[in-house]
Amino acid sequence: MKRGVFITLEGGEGSGKSTQGKRLADALRATGRDVVLTREPGGTPQGEALRALLVRGETGAWSAASEAMLMSAAREVHVRTVIAPALAAGAVVISDRFMDSTRVYQGFAGGVAAEEIAALEKMAIGDCKPDLTLIFDLPAEQGLARATARGSDAEDRFERKGRDFHERLRDGFHAIAAAEPRRCVVIDAARDVEAVFADVWTAVETRLHG
Repeated sequence: MKRGVFITLEGGEGSGKSTQGKRLADALRATGRDVVLTREPGGTPQGEALRALLVRGETGAWSAASEAMLMSAAREVHVRTVIAPALAAGAVVISDRFMDSTRVYQGFAGGVAAEEIAALEKMAIGDCKPDLTLIFDLPAEQGLARATARGSDAEDRFERKGRDFHERLRDGFHAIAAAEPRRCVVIDAARDVEAVFADVWTAVETRLHG
């Protein structure tokens, strides 16, 4: 059976990834595609348990190095039990965050050395890398305002890390997009939902049928 397609959605807080991921999954299912929509941290019982520890509570509860190790532990289970089997079965897998979030949140913005992030990444994902990564881009201030306006279920630990942190996140995602242009497509997320999805769909159709 032909391997499926692995799509990851990345970006800062309030960038609309989750909304666009659901729209994309619905649109692909309407074309007859088998779709697995998942998220990080999460996607498995183990990942969801770690998510509860990572995205809630005081901003200083974990160091960036601790975050990277916990995220990677959750990711290894996620890849091994959900993502890789779905791809082997020919499905389109859409993950709301994946390896680039660790590269940026804990590496670029958090200060963990790139070689340490790379070592954790290799253990967690092996060869299971995304075929397409959509990076939802908008100014940090606008993203944080959106995140605040949508209300909180207390999963706001990273949102509370300060504007400078979020500016570094944006710079980090731009750096990844520049370094890997064949994999990454930057989407202007400052526009309305329909305009953003039009670009998402174009990028995905190009990758699926190109």
